[in-house]
Amino acid sequence: MSIKKSKDELELMSNKDIAALILEDSKKTINTADLFKKIIKLLELPESTFEKKIADFYTSLATDKRFILLDNGKWDLRSNHTSDKVVKVATDDDEEDEEETEEEKVEEIEDSEDNYDDTDDESDYDDDTNEELKDLVVIDDDELELEQ
Repeated sequence: MSIKKSKDELELMSNKDIAALILEDSKKTINTADLFKKIIKLLELPESTFEKKIADFYTSLATDKRFILLDNGKWDLRSNHTSDKVVKVATDDDEEDEEETEEEKVEEIEDSEDNYDDTDDESDYDDDTNEELKDLVVIDDDELELEQ
């Protein structure tokens, strides 16, 4: 690895920025653990840092748009790839959702159109609403301030 920065310069940088330099320099993809170990080595940090901070490091990579997690479980710079190589990180919500076929989606739309009633039943609503609201008074902001 030939990162052209001194330890002092690296200490002023975030782990994400150092990771970007490592990936740029190496020209290959690297998994989370190996990437973080390289950062620890560059900064001459104790090995206990790995266990304490690896989860935070992963999260910081996952939330930084400069990085992508490839389908082989390795990180790279987004600028090196087209969007079709990006893996979608599954969430709990994704696992619970059932996939719908196009046919099912069309059926849902047709059902919702069949159940749509465009008759004008607003008169019942208007009478009830008007009766409930007849004693209400509208006060503008200026009047409200005067009352306080």
